Amino acid sequence: MQRRTILTGTALGLAGAALGRYPSFGSPAGGLIAIRGVTVIDAAGGARRDQTVLVRGDRILDAGPAHRVPVPHGATIVEGAGKHLIPGLADMHTHVVGIDDTDPELYVVNGVTTTRQMSGSPQARDWQREIATGGRLGPQWSIGSRIVDGAPSLWDGLDPDGSVHVSVANPEQARAAVRQEQATGVAFIKTYTRLTRESFLAVADESHRLGLPFLGHVPDFVQLTEASDRGMRTVEHLFEIWYDTSADEDRLRRAVTAAPIGPGDYNGWFNTMHPYEYAAARSYDRRKAGQVFHRLARNGTYLTPTLVLHETNDKPEEIDRHDPRYRYFSADVIGYWDWALDNLYLPGRTPAQVAQSKELYRRRLALTAELAAAGVPLMTGTDLGTTYLMPGFSLHDELERFVRAGLTPLQALGAATLNPARYLGRRDQGVIAHGAVADLVLLDADPLHDIRNTTRINSVLVRGHLIGPAERARILAGIEAAAKQPKPSAAAPIAYRGCPCHANAAVRS
Repeated sequence: MQRRTILTGTALGLAGAALGRYPSFGSPAGGLIAIRGVTVIDAAGGARRDQTVLVRGDRILDAGPAHRVPVPHGATIVEGAGKHLIPGLADMHTHVVGIDDTDPELYVVNGVTTTRQMSGSPQARDWQREIATGGRLGPQWSIGSRIVDGAPSLWDGLDPDGSVHVSVANPEQARAAVRQEQATGVAFIKTYTRLTRESFLAVADESHRLGLPFLGHVPDFVQLTEASDRGMRTVEHLFEIWYDTSADEDRLRRAVTAAPIGPGDYNGWFNTMHPYEYAAARSYDRRKAGQVFHRLARNGTYLTPTLVLHETNDKPEEIDRHDPRYRYFSADVIGYWDWALDNLYLPGRTPAQVAQSKELYRRRLALTAELAAAGVPLMTGTDLGTTYLMPGFSLHDELERFVRAGLTPLQALGAATLNPARYLGRRDQGVIAHGAVADLVLLDADPLHDIRNTTRINSVLVRGHLIGPAERARILAGIEAAAKQPKPSAAAPIAYRGCPCHANAAVRS
């Protein structure tokens, strides 16, 4: 299985020193900022030209046509002519890896102002506290529970201290686990792959009783539609959707249920399930799928496809080992990625398996478009922690994959802005309007013309803190410098953390 690593606290602060932290960087929130003559784009109102947006503190004071919204005397003026302003982006499926302590900064310089941590994390909570107290700028973090899996769990032996997962063998243990996680102040309960149906239903019932959302993987023993009907808030990844939409569902579910999976056998799970997933995808029934998707949309179940994860898993032969963005990551990170590709992803893949995996990925893209067309609310997420995926940068790759799948650029932007805000219950995020949170990204080119223009970032506002072009360049330079610094031997990667939602995609006979 693919392994992730973390650093002990002795390594923390290396990147901070290179970045000139602490205190926080950027122009402080509080003064009045006017973005003048800009084209505003959000999923609620589309594109509006020649707008002025006023920001005071962490809120948008006003936004509207330039002739209606005058620029007050003394405001800091940001010239927006020829530029495009979008809401801050959201990565709704992340895991803290912790090898490099630069995730928060890499998110914000890439315009990612909201993230969702999917497996609990002491380090994410440390970052959250630092951000809240002004020690550094970073995204708003929604941090979930430890992974709640069945017993035996795919995590057994991989998380010896139990900091990432909890295994439950029956409904009573499942309810107790929900109560235990709720007591720690988590934002949601994360369900996992090997929960039995009875334990999953107990998680659902106890979460409802406590008023806590539950979401995550649909377990092998539960239908997608039943999980949605029981109130599952979001479904992560596209692995389990094929069975509900297959003309051969009954036979395939019997095979999946009977498959012998041992404790800690994540690699074995992928190898065993791949032929069933492929068979289910090839027996896709559009009429049946339409009924399933209508049910998800009716229930308000969100879905996070994580296409960049699936692309990495399905097409490891096409991974670019020389992406220039890798200069922002340490030799430890790059070395781990290369090791995982050479030892976990690539070995044993036959030409037939490579062809199957490519076909499966094409089907995943088509599935994403059909989900969107059916009204299922989609959200962007990367499953950061997967090999070669990067904080912030990979969210832009996910947007490009959404459009490649068949969504319009505006739909893709909505999946990264408005839909996450609605999922979080926030009416003051994901839009550019009076009273909204001042999380904004100023682009030098039109993302509706080409979604890849979301990478053409001029400036970022994070809750009203302005990071202009020069400041953004300085931060990136600091991160690049930090990546080149040797880490103390005591800070060498020593443990596995995160969520191997992807595990090892290399399928062997």
